[in-house]
Amino acid sequence: MTVNGQDVEADVEPRTLLVHFLRDHLGLTGTHWGCDTSNCGTCVVAIDGEPVKSCTTLAAMTAGHDVRTVEGLEQDGVLDPVQEGFMQCHGLQCGFCTPGMMITARALLDRDPDPDEATIRKAISGQICRCTGYTTIVRSVRWAAENAHSERNAEATS
Repeated sequence: MTVNGQDVEADVEPRTLLVHFLRDHLGLTGTHWGCDTSNCGTCVVAIDGEPVKSCTTLAAMTAGHDVRTVEGLEQDGVLDPVQEGFMQCHGLQCGFCTPGMMITARALLDRDPDPDEATIRKAISGQICRCTGYTTIVRSVRWAAENAHSERNAEATS
């Protein structure tokens, strides 16, 4: 598989969950492990660009696929607009759900670069945040959409 742009190969027990493979074998602890029942969504990673709960996905099932964790959002020392948005708009409090929320937001923005509030809320509906009340998370995703769009326009006119 590819994880955050790097080819990864390992022998694992067939029952190894992706969340444990990422955390325990690769040391990518940004993916959090919460409920272990796929209810909370703290473990969300992107597989081939789609948000997936890694606590119910076997690592072996991702062979030949591209996996992206929160560590893979930053590129060459530059934060992804989603990461910037969460900082600028205070989209996190305790931070436990934040990595999964960011991965979900990135996948949403890749599909829909200008989502409205209802679309954002629907996208994150499979994830639980017990601290923020979701308002600042939605605001953070909108910030990312607006600023990524502005950056693209600036590049297009250059």
